Amino acid sequence: MSTAQVLPVARRVAIFAAALSFEDIPAATVDAAKWHLLDALGVGLAAAAATVRPRIEEAVRSLGAGTDSTGLGLAARLPAASAALLNGTLIHALEFDDTHIASVVHGSAVVVPAALALAEREAASGADLLRAIVLGWELFIRLGLAAPNGVQQRGFQLTAVGGPFAAALAAAALLRLDVEATTAALGIAGSQAAGLFEFLANGSTAKHIHGGWPAHAGLVAAALARAGMTGPDTIFEGRFGFYRAYAGAPEAALRLASLTETLGRAWHLPDAAFKLYPCCHYVQPFIECLELVLAQGVVANSIAEVHCYVPAEEAPLICEPWDAKLRPVSAYQAKWSLPYCLAALLVDGRLDIATFDRPAPDDNLLPVARRIRVTAERGTGFPARYSGRVEVTTQDGACHTAAVDDVRGSPARPMSESELRAKFFAAAGRVLPRAAAEAVMTEIMALDAAPNLRCLGAALRSVPTIPP
Repeated sequence: MSTAQVLPVARRVAIFAAALSFEDIPAATVDAAKWHLLDALGVGLAAAAATVRPRIEEAVRSLGAGTDSTGLGLAARLPAASAALLNGTLIHALEFDDTHIASVVHGSAVVVPAALALAEREAASGADLLRAIVLGWELFIRLGLAAPNGVQQRGFQLTAVGGPFAAALAAAALLRLDVEATTAALGIAGSQAAGLFEFLANGSTAKHIHGGWPAHAGLVAAALARAGMTGPDTIFEGRFGFYRAYAGAPEAALRLASLTETLGRAWHLPDAAFKLYPCCHYVQPFIECLELVLAQGVVANSIAEVHCYVPAEEAPLICEPWDAKLRPVSAYQAKWSLPYCLAALLVDGRLDIATFDRPAPDDNLLPVARRIRVTAERGTGFPARYSGRVEVTTQDGACHTAAVDDVRGSPARPMSESELRAKFFAAAGRVLPRAAAEAVMTEIMALDAAPNLRCLGAALRSVPTIPP
């Protein structure tokens, strides 16, 4: 009988985390952690500069005072838990943050803010920070792989409800908790799991905290465990455990147990995908397809219809209800509208942060959105890959087709380092002076040799005052 079958999953994970040294992590995984950290900080800084967003920092400041950690877009420091809440919220706010596709988790929006805030407070080394990020990501991905799309089908976002576990593990690593306390932190985190997809009904910005709240919750869970609070070590597989409650799939806990047997042998973080556009990841293959058709010489205003063949599992998020997708009530809600996003590409010739950084949807796009048609398809390989296929009919009756087997930025079609640098500088440059952005990149790429995070924090705080 395997160790995973004998021990509760949370305890097995805690044993692995306690034994893992930075030197045990493969170089490719360390490099991936650096790039995902850089990408997360870039999109979080870009969100801090958005003209249309809730002023989250005002709420965070009301929660308490302290000078532990860096808040993105702020020159002054915050308490660590508050910084995690702010930064995770900002990193997730633009829908521009990374995703591990097969598990459907936005890992960096949770793990990075939790680990960075606590690493600053604890004066941890760069290697300590990277180790914590890797641990959080590796658990997070396995949580999703154990129940592919199962949590989402019940109306929960896995990033939100699974995130407290990943953040708690990262926090426990930085606090150097022993096996008992780390197991307790994971058990406590299960009582803080929350995050519903109902935000889609009116495009409410409550979705932003699906990154920030689990990051905050993980720090709280680890602090409570260190103080002696206990949690159920059967939090994943128990009668009232995570998978029964959130996925209705008790068998998923057995899959998680099997997946945790590969900890230290299989490293999934390098497979996490970066985003090219600040909108729902499911929409992005169709943006690519339409760009391919336009690159064939098709003129946007000559298009009579764009017929999209959408994986059936994705349709509820980006196509339903169709009337609401054709007329989103806010520009933020439009990020989950397949017809609106494609219309923006056709009318504006681009899809970027400015497309959605506006108080209301662009009415000029709505007539064009009505030219979009959809058909749901099964057997597309979702969620292991996000594919797309379109048929574009022009007014003269000609038909043009394009398809992508997997979204750009995925392991099958990775972004280059030069593309990732360009994305970071474009995003971070909305807040940071160029020299500060370059300093952030330099510090991150050399993190494994950094004795502490003082220089990285100072560079991130080199911001002008952002008007309210």
